[in-house]
Amino acid sequence: MTSVTESNPDIEISRRRLLGTVGAAGAAGLALGGASGALAHSALAGPGSGSATGAAGSLSSLGATQVAFHGDHQAGITTPLQAKGHVVAFDLAPGAGRPEAAALLRRWSDTARRLMAGETAPTGDTGIALDAGPSSLTITFGFGHSFFERTGLGARRPTALDPLPDFSSDRLDARRSNGDLWVQIGANDGLVAFHALRALQKDAGEAARIRWQMNGFNRSPGATGTPMTARNLMGQVDGTGNPKPSEPDFDKRIFVPAAGPGPAEHAWMGGGSYAVVRRIRMLLDDWDKQSLAQQEQVIGRTKATGAPLTGGGETTEMELDKIGPDGKPVIPSNAHARISAPEQNGGAAMLRRPFSFHDGIGPDGAPDAGLLFICWQADPLRGFVPVQRKLDRGDALSAFIRHESSGLYAVPPGPRSGEYVGQRLLEG
Repeated sequence: MTSVTESNPDIEISRRRLLGTVGAAGAAGLALGGASGALAHSALAGPGSGSATGAAGSLSSLGATQVAFHGDHQAGITTPLQAKGHVVAFDLAPGAGRPEAAALLRRWSDTARRLMAGETAPTGDTGIALDAGPSSLTITFGFGHSFFERTGLGARRPTALDPLPDFSSDRLDARRSNGDLWVQIGANDGLVAFHALRALQKDAGEAARIRWQMNGFNRSPGATGTPMTARNLMGQVDGTGNPKPSEPDFDKRIFVPAAGPGPAEHAWMGGGSYAVVRRIRMLLDDWDKQSLAQQEQVIGRTKATGAPLTGGGETTEMELDKIGPDGKPVIPSNAHARISAPEQNGGAAMLRRPFSFHDGIGPDGAPDAGLLFICWQADPLRGFVPVQRKLDRGDALSAFIRHESSGLYAVPPGPRSGEYVGQRLLEG
């Protein structure tokens, strides 16, 4: 089918052009990304404002909200959870090396910059999102361990990108793990997210081939009366213990230092982060057979509010030493919240930013559903690995989940104006 732009080449149709007509109610809710590429979700304009448009020709704040492409860090790391997401890994094509990789990242960066601003793709736009605003679109790029050998850059591969250790509970599918290049797409509109996925796939051309691709979702902004921590498909409040950007050591935990430690050839990662990506299937039929009390004992928190079993609200500190009338810890020794707590892991912390997934019903009638677990840290050997090792040895939740795929990616810093993502590695 001929695209809109192809059928009328004399007219440049731009999604961003629509933003000029945003009404006062929509404009009041806009929150533009700052230097870090982060933004806050804007609130919809109150009861009865669920319509996608306000005044004639205007966008709601949900569609108009934009995240900056340029900045100290790539977008999609500290950006609040988006309603729709895609994660995809590519392998460079046989014979493709550093020049082809650089050209591809240049194309991808140009496309990402335009789409995140609400514009059409630079070439062959499909027309999928012509009538939508940016919708908090973010596109994030990373490099896998194998990328460095393929491009002759082995000496510039950081030791933090060494393969993750094996875990006894893993049931990993190699066909859906790792990859030379990794892309995360998030948006608050499904068509905007898919449009970005399609544009990047077309940009890959003959330089790279898709290795695997997964789709995810979260609760839409404005779906609850007040902003709150997301729930996963088990119904649990998920992400309570996340580090907060307001904490003084947040950047130290999540982002690689701009200068050292480490050899100079690794300096290209300054301001970047490391993403661990795991497809974690939830055995929902087994989980739903547990009573509410049993579920809360497995997690160590109440299901209704996410508060620790020792009392208080969601953000109340757990009293890990508190003993109940039966002489046992109120929060069981194998509870997920206890084992994964930073204070139980030498202060190890990571920023969890997942998507839920549902890929249909299996032959046994069970849903193929769970969590696209994505976590961010300055060093996975001090973030993800020690926590997962401890969970692997005795987490009560392990009986209800399966780790089915895995990947670790070096995500370089945000590009400066006029720069493409990864340029400091590929041309440094």
